[in-house]
Amino acid sequence: MDLAVWLLGALALVLGVRWALEHARARRVLQSLRQGAPVALPARVGGNWGEAAQRIAKLLRERDERLRESQARLEEFLVALENSPNGVVLLDENGRIEWCNQTAASHFGFDAARDRLQYIGNLVRDPVFAAYMASWNYTRDVVLATPVAGSAPRKLSVQAHPYAGSRRLILSRDVTAMEQAEAMRRDFVANVSHEIRTPLTVLAGFVETLQTLPLDADERSRYLAMMSQQAQRMQTLVNDLLTLSKLEGSPPPGMGDWLPVGTLLAQSEQEARSLSGVLSPGRPHEFLFHPVPAIDVSGSLSELQSAMSNLLSNAVRYTPGGGRIEVRWQPLDGGRAEFSVKDSGPGIAAEHIARLTERFYRVDRSRSRETGGTGLGLAIVKHVVQRHGAELKIDSAPGSGSTFAIVLPASRVRPAVSPGMSERPATESQPG
Repeated sequence: MDLAVWLLGALALVLGVRWALEHARARRVLQSLRQGAPVALPARVGGNWGEAAQRIAKLLRERDERLRESQARLEEFLVALENSPNGVVLLDENGRIEWCNQTAASHFGFDAARDRLQYIGNLVRDPVFAAYMASWNYTRDVVLATPVAGSAPRKLSVQAHPYAGSRRLILSRDVTAMEQAEAMRRDFVANVSHEIRTPLTVLAGFVETLQTLPLDADERSRYLAMMSQQAQRMQTLVNDLLTLSKLEGSPPPGMGDWLPVGTLLAQSEQEARSLSGVLSPGRPHEFLFHPVPAIDVSGSLSELQSAMSNLLSNAVRYTPGGGRIEVRWQPLDGGRAEFSVKDSGPGIAAEHIARLTERFYRVDRSRSRETGGTGLGLAIVKHVVQRHGAELKIDSAPGSGSTFAIVLPASRVRPAVSPGMSERPATESQPG
């Protein structure tokens, strides 16, 4: 009996110690878990609690690893959105700004940090935008005009995309250049149609006259001459359009072809004198061609000649008969070179100068058409200048004549290497 009691007491003691150890282990595990970090779990805990602790530690480490990977992917995603060329705005369920990139901040005038959680309707007050956001019909975009200090309004294409219930993603894109290009395309088509329709109408009238009326030889000859003039006008327009198309669609000229400036100027001079004789047969223009320096220039022969001829022909067309036209090639500081045409014409008001290189833009429409101008000459000059890395300078004022100059960069200018390219004497035409 005493032995049985002793054995029961020993067993109770062992069980008590075992329970105390398990309780201590459980407390250590629970205390570590309450700290919220897997590294806080005890490294050595025996028994089932030790195994449970290690498994929990492993699960917590895997969880933290997944969180770090998710956070890294989120950061990469936000960096990609931040560097997007389009504006990105994230709105919560109530239409408040949760996040936006700097492009969107620039488009809408936001402050990315200060305006967080602000209602977008309080910051973008365009009625078109407000109606679009309220409609919840986002199958199309809307174009907004946003003010820009010191320049014309910016045109933005804005489209919203719902996600995660009633949250919304707003994408904005600057379409100012596209809108301007579309407007230019419409104007170009309208101008070409008008420029071609006018001579066609004249030709049709003359053809009808020749077909229906009996004309003597002199009248018939006069009508045929006017028909030829209108046909030539259309031919010139088509040639200029083809030249512009070629300039816009071909690669820039290389640096391997070097041309003496005297060679470039010779054909342009001949064309200018011929045009002067046609437009002012009784009072031809007075030309002064300054001595040509001994330099060569690099570029496209046909393009440079086209630009020079257009500047000279414009001077002839807009300078009254008997007026003076001065032409000069000269080297400049830094190795550059300048070709300039100065006339004694009526001059150009300041508000017109910035638009002179636009296609079909004319200061005096009637004068240009009377003298056979197409309104494309300076547009061709501008393209040639840009393709050669050069600069077009215009200096004019009403009553003071005009000076148009092409300044070639030093990389396209060198001293003449062709034999016999010394400066030629100045040539000046005499009236009559």
